[in-house]
Amino acid sequence: MGIGGRSGTSQPMMASTVIPSDHDLLRGMRAGEEEAFTALYRRWQGPVYRYALRVSGSPALAEDVTQEVFMALLRRSEGYDPSRGELSSYLHGIARNVARRRLERERSFLPLGEEAGNEDPLADLAQRERTDLVWEGLLSIALHYREAVVLCDLQGLSYEEAAMALGCAVGTVRSRLHRGREQLAARLRAVRTVPAAAEPAPRMVR
Repeated sequence: MGIGGRSGTSQPMMASTVIPSDHDLLRGMRAGEEEAFTALYRRWQGPVYRYALRVSGSPALAEDVTQEVFMALLRRSEGYDPSRGELSSYLHGIARNVARRRLERERSFLPLGEEAGNEDPLADLAQRERTDLVWEGLLSIALHYREAVVLCDLQGLSYEEAAMALGCAVGTVRSRLHRGREQLAARLRAVRTVPAAAEPAPRMVR
C-alpha cells in the first residue's frame, strides 16, 4: 500500500512526546549522558536562580549560587535519594546552604532593582515601586523566616518539600512561614503609614 493508501482498519498515528522525569534525567546524568544534565539544568536553573535572588536580593550572588548548585549536583549526584523527596527539594536545599554561606561571608548585597536594566525607567513606575517595597520588606525579615516565605509563597513548594530543602520538620516550616508572613505584613504596614514629608505651601503672588 502506498503512502496515500487507505485501510478500513488502520488509524492515523499520533506522534507523542514523552517528557522524561527528573529521576530519568538523573539516571542518564549518572550514566554520563551530557544531554541529561543539560535538560536538568534547563528545567531547574530558573527556579534555583529565583530562589537565590529572592533570598539575597543580589543578581550576581544568585548567579553564583545557581552555578554552585549544579556543580554540586555533578559532583555529588549520588547524594540525592529519590525515596526522601523530589529533586526540586534537594536542589533548593543545596541553594539554601550555598546562599547562607555567601550571605554570612559577605554580609552585604545589592537591593533588587539596581540591575533591572529597564529601557524605559518610567514604565510601570507605580508597580515597580510597590514591588520594591515588597522586596525591601522581604529582605528585612530574619533569614530563616525569609527562606520559608520564599520557598512556600514564591517558589510554590509544598510544606513537605520545603521541610526537605530546609532540613527541618514540617511543623517548623509552618511556624516559620506564619511568623515570616506576620513580619513581612508588619514591615509593609509600617512603610505605608510613614507620612510623606510636608511640602511648603505655595505663596500667593500679588
